[in-house]
Amino acid sequence: MKTENLSSFDMPAADMDPALFFETAASRLGAGGRTLAYFAVPEGPEHRLVMAIGFDREGRVEVYSCRAAGPSFRALTPSFPQLHLFEREIFEQSGLKPEGHPWLKPIRFNTPGAVPGVADFFTVHGSQVHEVAVGPVHAGVIEPGHFRFQCHGEKVFHLEIMLGYQHRGVERRLSAGPDARSLHYAETLAGDTTAGHVWAYCSALEALAGVNVPPRAQVLRGIMLELERLANHTGDLGALAGDVAFLPTANFCGRLRGDFLNMTALVCGNRFGRNMFRPGGVNFDLDFALIKELRLRLQDTFRGVENAVGLLWETGSVADRFEDTGVVSRETAEGLGLVGPAARASGVPLDTRRNFPYGPYEDFTVSVSGSGDVYSRAYVRWLEIQKSAELVAGWLDALPEGPLAADCGPLRPDSAAVALTEGWRGQICHFALTGPDGRLRHYKVVDPSFHNWQGLAMALRGGEISDFPLCNKSFNLSYCGRDL
Repeated sequence: MKTENLSSFDMPAADMDPALFFETAASRLGAGGRTLAYFAVPEGPEHRLVMAIGFDREGRVEVYSCRAAGPSFRALTPSFPQLHLFEREIFEQSGLKPEGHPWLKPIRFNTPGAVPGVADFFTVHGSQVHEVAVGPVHAGVIEPGHFRFQCHGEKVFHLEIMLGYQHRGVERRLSAGPDARSLHYAETLAGDTTAGHVWAYCSALEALAGVNVPPRAQVLRGIMLELERLANHTGDLGALAGDVAFLPTANFCGRLRGDFLNMTALVCGNRFGRNMFRPGGVNFDLDFALIKELRLRLQDTFRGVENAVGLLWETGSVADRFEDTGVVSRETAEGLGLVGPAARASGVPLDTRRNFPYGPYEDFTVSVSGSGDVYSRAYVRWLEIQKSAELVAGWLDALPEGPLAADCGPLRPDSAAVALTEGWRGQICHFALTGPDGRLRHYKVVDPSFHNWQGLAMALRGGEISDFPLCNKSFNLSYCGRDL
């Protein structure tokens, strides 16, 4: 069984000359690396640039840093589009300007005087070209986000997505910890991804404290994470069915999602899994009676999902709407650095549970469906539902004996740690840095939605505006996860 943390290291040892930093970053990204995190850390009147690069095939993480040499730095976005949001965020938060970046539009409105929704939007000019603006206030009970379509008739030339309306400053609050509220902030980074984010947070602290989580706690964490995945994938398939007015699957999956959430509540008393995780392990255990009850509920609910979702693949009218709609090619997915089901649906075999195995994930196989359309994004979810149900059933049958937690003591001073988990939307990255007193001096979170919103924009390019609700549901991205 793998250790929980990915890496802990002395931050100053990673310092580089600025010119060498950018040459190395470009070389490593050109060699197949993928940006996990890229951010600026305040150091007195100056800033330090930090980049974490993952090599998925080798399961290796490399971290580089340098002191910013002046008020600007070399933009790598023109060569590596996956960096476009990272560099815009650095400019927004630190004032360091990435020279050569094609468009430094705000992403979270941290710049002085910036107002949400007021920006230079991209426009397409020409006769009969028109613009359709949707949001940021929507008819449903959802978070705010603005979508602006440049269209010719029904055809979409470009979709621009503007978020940042409710930036909460969670990273800044985590940087002041760890304290009594830190765990709660981690649990609520993105409300439907409690297990994914809090596991990454705990892993970062455990790496800095040099703690290995007991095997029983690792498996219990895995059960919670996979129940979270089961609930959300089931709900997504129901929502996709609802968007094409296929009510049998829509109705059943809504109820079945609740059944998975209730299993989570059975373990820890909260349907979203809050209060389950703690640095060093978990707070709640499973006894024989509870294991038996969970096993029966899992079997019954999975059979229900199998029947409800099976109707999707057997119905021609559903296939007609799903197939060839909102296509994102593998080349585009890799260029933008997409993660999770959205990437796997485009044929990118990336899954943290396989590429960077942690906790109870051993010999994990990844589910890929390569055509990149709505059908593929739906079908990958079904493949993952099957895999998650298999994992949970196996863990319930062979839960290791032993303690629930190890003592997580003081954090190592002047150090850093990178932690990766595979949330249900995709890879989650938490990057923690400590100061000389062993407290967190900087904390960076990269939610999968940070990578994937641009994928939704590309899915609409060349399609019809009426496809937007279906494409949007096929990604089902987080507003608050992006607007940390």
